[in-house]
Amino acid sequence: MNKDEMAVQKMAEGYNCAQSVLFACGDDLGVDVQALVKVASGFGAGMGRKGEVCGALTGGIIALGDRYGRGQGDDRSATEATYSKTVELMDRFEAAHGTILCRELLGGCDLSTPEGRQVFAEKELGRNVCQQCVRTVVRSLDELL
Repeated sequence: MNKDEMAVQKMAEGYNCAQSVLFACGDDLGVDVQALVKVASGFGAGMGRKGEVCGALTGGIIALGDRYGRGQGDDRSATEATYSKTVELMDRFEAAHGTILCRELLGGCDLSTPEGRQVFAEKELGRNVCQQCVRTVVRSLDELL
């Protein structure tokens, strides 16, 4: 199974978009993927269902931070490398989908309400939108990690 298929499978198992990206890219990171998946728990649905930056994209940014980020004792160049990769990922995502905001990707669907979640289910937005976003991030990370 390739990485983007794994990410889609994880979404089908009930993991959010950020978590699904991290599951799929885990072998490339060399860290405890379970810990990263837990860290990503609040990033789904545009950060806790707020419809902000797409969770798939934030999961990708977490992966980039894990690979390139600045840790204790590292010099500032690690931060600059991470920022550069983050901007590249965000630009690729926006070019593919027209926006980085979850609520815009979902056509205004408000996931913070029961009605919005019902619309999300009825319109199969998880399959029709979110899976494509996850695929875009996973494929981009294949080149950026």
